Amino acid sequence: MQDVIVIGGSYAGMAAALQPARARRKVRVIDAGQRRNRFARHSHGFLGQDGIDPAQIWAAARQQLLTYPTLRWIEGEAVAISGRKDDFRLATADGTAHAGRRILLATGVRDLLPDIPGLPERWGKTVFHCPYCHGYELDQGRIGVIAAGAMSPHQAQLLPEWGEVTFLTNGALTLEPEQREDLRSRGVAVEETPIARIAGAAEVELRDGRVLPFAGLFTATRTEPASPLAEAAGCEVIETPMGRQVLTDETKETSLPGIFACGDVARAPHSVSLAVGDGAWAGAQLHRSLVWPE
Repeated sequence: MQDVIVIGGSYAGMAAALQPARARRKVRVIDAGQRRNRFARHSHGFLGQDGIDPAQIWAAARQQLLTYPTLRWIEGEAVAISGRKDDFRLATADGTAHAGRRILLATGVRDLLPDIPGLPERWGKTVFHCPYCHGYELDQGRIGVIAAGAMSPHQAQLLPEWGEVTFLTNGALTLEPEQREDLRSRGVAVEETPIARIAGAAEVELRDGRVLPFAGLFTATRTEPASPLAEAAGCEVIETPMGRQVLTDETKETSLPGIFACGDVARAPHSVSLAVGDGAWAGAQLHRSLVWPE
């Protein structure tokens, strides 16, 4: 019987696992190896690790975790949760069952990208979602914002801090007059011709044949939990302006007693530094629930 089973070995999950491991609690991390930022070459905005390859940050953090003798790391996919507080069972895809007193979900999210040819291949390389993570490196060049939903005008309003912005509505929304005027006042150009494809590094080919070159592109994707585990177990999942996420209270416990959640799957907005902070808080609160179970 483990004290805690952490599902997801990315930044939030590792930060959470570290807290009970340092209390010499028995911790098991189940990791499927699908970090959300695996497409990016560099991680920015994370104090002390700015500009580092995210895979390098992950590998160093994992090595530090493995120095704790009560923590065990298992590569595998969690597929089902059953049981109750103090007596959970977790099944993995290979048929193995794991027992734990607490479950912590750090499964992350998947990005629902606009259906534009050429965009998925450039995701995390020249197409981004967070200006704080990737805006500075564009060196105040031309930036294209591709509309994906209701949050997109907000993204277009913010990005002039990093360069000259063109907002490509691409049929995803219709701007209200006051939104259009606000964008104009910020120096944002609006392009309403639909996009045919993304080519080159960050060239937008429009359906009328024009090609708009950019230093980089941004899109405000909606997200959803990367794994169905939380919902299948009965945890409440809510809709937010940025997508679907697992509902947690101030201690990061979900609607099911004994199951906690942290990182991108349980908060917004998203970044590595925010995920680490959220994970550290969740891990400490989970440990406290073992010390004071009522």
